[in-house]
Amino acid sequence: DGMELQELYRMIGLEAGTVEKLEEIDGIEQAGPYWEGMMETGTAAQAYADLERFLQPDPDCWKMLYCQLECARRVFDRYQEKHIPEAVFAGTMKCFARFIGECGKKNGRKFFDRGWWTYRQLSMNIFRLGELEYQFQEYEGEKAIGLHIPSDACLSAAAVDRSLEQAGTFFRTYYPDFKYRRYICRSWLLSPALRSLLPEQSHIRDFQDRFSIVQEDWEDMEYIEWLFQSPKGTGYQTLPAATSLQRNGKALLLAGGKIGSALGIMAGLEDEL
Repeated sequence: DGMELQELYRMIGLEAGTVEKLEEIDGIEQAGPYWEGMMETGTAAQAYADLERFLQPDPDCWKMLYCQLECARRVFDRYQEKHIPEAVFAGTMKCFARFIGECGKKNGRKFFDRGWWTYRQLSMNIFRLGELEYQFQEYEGEKAIGLHIPSDACLSAAAVDRSLEQAGTFFRTYYPDFKYRRYICRSWLLSPALRSLLPEQSHIRDFQDRFSIVQEDWEDMEYIEWLFQSPKGTGYQTLPAATSLQRNGKALLLAGGKIGSALGIMAGLEDEL
């Protein structure tokens, strides 16, 4: 039936070391009932929580990864039924390989620390279209599309334009009933604090300029993971300073400043409504 696990592993670029870990796993056939739940938007969060309990002990979450990739393999059929291109499926599910790579960078060893997030990809709630990821959401009681910026995204104006164009076409074609007027994005990349730390011609500044900032959260510490690729709770002194943004950010934090995050709004498919 459908796609083989090995084929999926290749398609999403899983490293040999990760594949080895997955091939050692057995005895989780009874987990099957939870898989169905993780593939439906309405039940995914609960099914994930129940499955996590069921799989204990699962210290590095390889069992969870195995289960989620088993779901991804099945969801491929749903993409096919909707005639969504294979490239969109592959781009979306490459998040698994990316997250394991990020985890290795951040912690000095690889394990699967994103199962609490990736059921969104499995329930067809998030899609990667070009450089950005897009999620079905609501904002102020209206349908909206949430934007997420993967760590490997190129934020050049042309690349972002192309991604937004792909998104417009994608949702009109495959989800015509989901009429949205806004894109919303909550990210450290929208923090007003970054403006003074970046050069005039910065892609991040251009990206910020697309949004109206409606809310700032100065206590949000997400940037520790994303800007500095360090575990949450890392002391400012020990943060890396390899890039100019890291150097400037670290100096700001050591001087008592804050980075935080912000919520931005951008017009969506208004003209269509």
